[in-house]
Amino acid sequence: MICSLVTGGAGFIGAHVTNELLKLGHKVVVLDDLSGGFRENVNPLAVFIEGSVTDHVLLEKLFKEYRFNYVYHLAAYAAEGLSHFIRRFNYTNNLIGSVNLINESVKNKVQCFVFTSSIAVYGAAEPPMREDMTPMPEDPYGVAKYAVELDLKAAHEMFGLDYIVFRPHNVYGEYQNLGDRYRNVVGIFMNQLMQGKSLTVFGDGTQTRAFSYIGDVAPHIANSVNVREAYNEIFNIGADKDYSVNELAQTTMDAMGITEEIRHLPARNEVVHAHSDHEKARRVFGIKSSFSLHEGLKQMTSWAKKAGAKKSKKFGEIEVMEKLPPVWMEE
Repeated sequence: MICSLVTGGAGFIGAHVTNELLKLGHKVVVLDDLSGGFRENVNPLAVFIEGSVTDHVLLEKLFKEYRFNYVYHLAAYAAEGLSHFIRRFNYTNNLIGSVNLINESVKNKVQCFVFTSSIAVYGAAEPPMREDMTPMPEDPYGVAKYAVELDLKAAHEMFGLDYIVFRPHNVYGEYQNLGDRYRNVVGIFMNQLMQGKSLTVFGDGTQTRAFSYIGDVAPHIANSVNVREAYNEIFNIGADKDYSVNELAQTTMDAMGITEEIRHLPARNEVVHAHSDHEKARRVFGIKSSFSLHEGLKQMTSWAKKAGAKKSKKFGEIEVMEKLPPVWMEE
């Protein structure tokens, strides 16, 4: 039987990729430290191991025990804006942890290493972002992701490790951590609405993103190892149509059936307009259709209302306080 490791499999995208791999007949081992995910997100048919990719001794043991055919690396702390203020934490978890996995994949002859990078690697490039553009990340999160991409390329050229890189963007859907105040704006909005709070928007809300429903992303990531043309390539994946954050706020209120005021906060240091071109992914993976924002939000709303509002926790390891948005430290 094919055996696959999914790091971050108790988190949002990882839980969905795990489900898709099980449908494909894989034995799935989930590794997650539960810092941002939840044990209940993990499919009971998967083997769950609580631990971190930063623990290279644990990784060495797991690779020897399970002899993984494929590695799906989704474990990351994906808070672009916050990454400026948690640089050591960011690079330890998002870069060094990834290198630990690459080392073990090389040593144990893994057939393919699937990595979820991010649109953050493009920085402030003129949209739509294309894979042939030279990445110029503007935040430590994007820097870490791009560094891992480069390391995978180097590992392939030196050791023959095959890889596939996905650059998803602004993915939302079921299993998102609704209590995370630093990332995943759709989840933040839904959680605020369920608590009767105003929606918080940084700046004037005219910044634009293409918000991608998980059902358009996870199946292609899972099945990618079966598409030989995808090996050693990079793919943007996600929604095509971009929306302003103000438009997202209104559409989310419509989907939830709840109306609240929008509270505009001081603008933060972030890319203003970001969306990707997906022609390469459509061609290689045969992607033909996608969920509209309204359809995707409707799917997520049904789950969010059952899950209920979650208490938002402050990040406990802020390293740099200078210029930290005050709202991130509110009780």
